[in-house]
Amino acid sequence: MTPSIPLAARERREFWLFMLFALVVLGIGIGLRDPWPADEPRFALVARQMVESGDWLFPHRGRELYSDKPPMLFWLQASAYELLRSWRIAFLLPSLLAGLLTLALVRDLGRRLWNPRAGLYAAIGVLFAFQFTFQVKRAQIDPLVMGWITLANWGLLLHFLRGPNWRAYWLGCFAAGLGVITKGVGILALLMFAPYLFARWRGWDGVVRPSGAGLRWAAGALAFLAPILAWGGSVLLVAKSGATPEYAAYVNDLFFHQTAGRYAGSWSHPQPFWYYLPVVTLQWLPLSLAYIGAAPRWAGDVRARDARVLLPLAWSLLVVLFFSIPTGKREVYLMPVLPMVALALAPHLEAIVAARWLRATALVLALVAGVVLVGAGTWALLGHSPAAEEFLRRRELDGLGHVLWGMFVAIGAVFLLASAWFRARRGVHALLAGVTALWLVWSVCAYPLLNDSSSAAGIMHRAREMAGADAEIGLVAWKEQNLLMAEGPVRDFGFREHWDRQYVAAAHWLLEAPAQRRVFILDQAMDAAGACVDRSKAHAVGHANRRDWFLLEADAIVPGCTPQPRAATRAVDAGDDADP
Repeated sequence: MTPSIPLAARERREFWLFMLFALVVLGIGIGLRDPWPADEPRFALVARQMVESGDWLFPHRGRELYSDKPPMLFWLQASAYELLRSWRIAFLLPSLLAGLLTLALVRDLGRRLWNPRAGLYAAIGVLFAFQFTFQVKRAQIDPLVMGWITLANWGLLLHFLRGPNWRAYWLGCFAAGLGVITKGVGILALLMFAPYLFARWRGWDGVVRPSGAGLRWAAGALAFLAPILAWGGSVLLVAKSGATPEYAAYVNDLFFHQTAGRYAGSWSHPQPFWYYLPVVTLQWLPLSLAYIGAAPRWAGDVRARDARVLLPLAWSLLVVLFFSIPTGKREVYLMPVLPMVALALAPHLEAIVAARWLRATALVLALVAGVVLVGAGTWALLGHSPAAEEFLRRRELDGLGHVLWGMFVAIGAVFLLASAWFRARRGVHALLAGVTALWLVWSVCAYPLLNDSSSAAGIMHRAREMAGADAEIGLVAWKEQNLLMAEGPVRDFGFREHWDRQYVAAAHWLLEAPAQRRVFILDQAMDAAGACVDRSKAHAVGHANRRDWFLLEADAIVPGCTPQPRAATRAVDAGDDADP
């Protein structure tokens, strides 16, 4: 007779098996693609220029200082490259590690506050939430911010609910500071003090009330400020010693315009107040299915004065409210909220998942997903979808449609087969099996298939072939992916500079050495140059990222012509770049 495995050992084994599964789902596909717009090429370019220049304090985008974001993500990407010597891996590694850290912390909090089963269910809910996996498999700042804020909340919640634990508290405050130098909103982790103080004031169960520890509480503020002052002080000191207008503009834009002013002004991505309602319901599927069963249970927790539910749930509501007030909104802003909502669900998820209505709903969703994917893929394979043909044409994937649409059919088939295998009694298993297949097949098949057209790798390779191996290519109206994926010698004429000014500088530069130089230019930038470009002599390079690109030789430049400035010729910020 085989001896039974002790409970603690079984729980540890379940945790590590889950983390291995999460590593496969989140990590598969790394190394199969280059950075894709909108933000990935920008961040990877900044990190690469850190490595190449040795200047890790002042990020650059081309020849200009880049002040839109603090440097933490760029530092981590550059460090990953120094360690691994591969940008295809390095640019995605910080997001992957942040995602795994978030899952481990959610599970640990659930284990400490309730039991290992509750923690594991909450972590599974986070992993399968669509927004989580979709964003963690990308190289944007928000997954890293989520990781730091979750670490901060982990430390604060352990201290507030299972303390006193001063080391966890200081670590949480320090992590919030790291979140600030990743993206200013890292400070939102400290909003956890609000529900804690309320629960402490009202005498809720389970709240720690350490007395006579004023200096220890104050040390949390020092831990929070330590990374901010270390980085910010270094920037200010070097900028002041340099005393150049570029450094002064960098400091002003980074510390005032991008951080404090961005929330107050909120000039981009205008959305209505209720914008985040579809995010927390649709983008957090299938975890959001549990809301219906959780609502009465949460009400019972509040009546029972259970601070373990109040703190993460109230913090989540405060953060959603914070981001709902300004006009500018993006769905990724709510990523740090997802782990805390899952934690608030943790004590109830096992019972909710076992409910007949949820199992049936999950099965219906799996069936619908399977039918839609198989139907749409088959329709496209048969050549009946004009939209599918247009997609292939824009992506220059003629002849590869059978691979792409066959992938849709394969994923849909997994949904349908899983539904037939698990049936209504285990409908949740069917849905999660289909979602797993979606991420695995998409990462392995779509990444290499779409990479050339999505990353600008193909367009820049073609430009190099047309220009010749030794020619220097000047970039006009360029996007970050163009400079990042450029092959051979290149030069830029500024990123934020107006296109007409970029063109004038590039034209003079080209005519100085016409045999050794070429200009790579956006179609609309040639329109901005007007009669100063002989379009009949412009060589079409191709279409990528929803844009048409051309290569100019000296004979395409009209001598002595200066384009008239136009308001519409200013470079568009990379944050508005086209997604793949």
